[in-house]
Amino acid sequence: MSTAAEVLARCSELDRFSLHRTRLERTHLTPQHAQANARVAQWMGAAGLRTWQDAAGNVCGRAEGRTPGLPALLLGSHLDSVPDAGSYDGMLGVLMAIAVAERLATAVASGELEPLPVALEVIGFGDEEGARFGTALLGSRAVAGAWDDDWWDLRDRDGTTLHQAFLDFGLDPRRVGEAARRPEELVGYLEAHIEQGPVLEAADEPLGYVTSIAGARRFRLTVHGEARHAGGTPYARRRDALVGASEAVTAIERLARASGEDGCIATVGRFVVHPGAVNVIPGRVELSLDLRAATDAARDAMWGDIEDEVRRRCTARGLRLEVLETHRAAAVRCSPWLQEAVVQGIGATGRARPPGLWSRAGHDAMAMARVTGTGMLFLRCAGGISHHPDEAVREDDVAAGLDALQAAVLAAAGRHAESRG
Repeated sequence: MSTAAEVLARCSELDRFSLHRTRLERTHLTPQHAQANARVAQWMGAAGLRTWQDAAGNVCGRAEGRTPGLPALLLGSHLDSVPDAGSYDGMLGVLMAIAVAERLATAVASGELEPLPVALEVIGFGDEEGARFGTALLGSRAVAGAWDDDWWDLRDRDGTTLHQAFLDFGLDPRRVGEAARRPEELVGYLEAHIEQGPVLEAADEPLGYVTSIAGARRFRLTVHGEARHAGGTPYARRRDALVGASEAVTAIERLARASGEDGCIATVGRFVVHPGAVNVIPGRVELSLDLRAATDAARDAMWGDIEDEVRRRCTARGLRLEVLETHRAAAVRCSPWLQEAVVQGIGATGRARPPGLWSRAGHDAMAMARVTGTGMLFLRCAGGISHHPDEAVREDDVAAGLDALQAAVLAAAGRHAESRG
């Protein structure tokens, strides 16, 4: 079996660790998360890495460089998923990192390669998607030293707090700060990931490098009206929260589409109606808003326009709008020297001029940029589909990605050594 085929087989194996038997859902600090961590730790150990689970629930592995205690070049991605997910978003990057670590260890052991001038670490973050507690990047923000104690009171749909989930997972909330890494401990962070968009496929390119990652904000919008009898209440007396919320959704799409192809992306992904009875006028509707743009300024300007428009529509119908921001992540530019290392890595596969893309999706690299330089390698995915069971990648693209990531690691390690004289 080729290395690429083995990586894909391991992605399929991780699908078994799911809340559901017929579809993939693996969220933060669940039994399925623990099972995935344990299996990934086994693969890390087989690759020659020393393994541990950090204080935030991330699974980690390390191989020393030419001398013990050197700063580490960190490779990784995430192991959690959205509900009804595909097999590759996040997981592919973790398993590619393990495969590259094993390849390099084998080359060093055989004498084909000198020991690296840096340590090499691999991490599988436990929460990138934010599907359980509503705020994303919990695992990587803990590693980046950006933990916010206000998060302890976040609750999942069953009412379990993040604090209780830590305890249930066997973690000590008081020790979460121990997951944080210091800048001097790290050389940089490299992440391989499927594109989650159609650009590479349209260009017939298997690989690309990331220039920047979109700034994102998430909101919970609640439209308050009045629940009344559907038959007995004339239209003039109605304060229908569902009609107001529906107008909000169409207004959000109209404003975002008007910003252009490279403008803002706004998505309403969750819509909950109360009381939800067939013969009752809806009195309250909760909806989510996910807002992204290449720059924070463009994103924030769009939010201002959206909030003004939605409030205006609610006021016109006698409704009240309540807004809660649940997540904010600044736009991040990948480090130029690591972009160059990724470009050099792709070049080693015979593609001298790979495309550079800005990522409309968020990634753990956004959080890691707070503590170290970041670079990302994108792989083509079929139809640009992600966050869906139809997510698919080609084995030959994964093979090229492995070669590129390995070459990028060597390029980054060499550049770091040169910078230290």
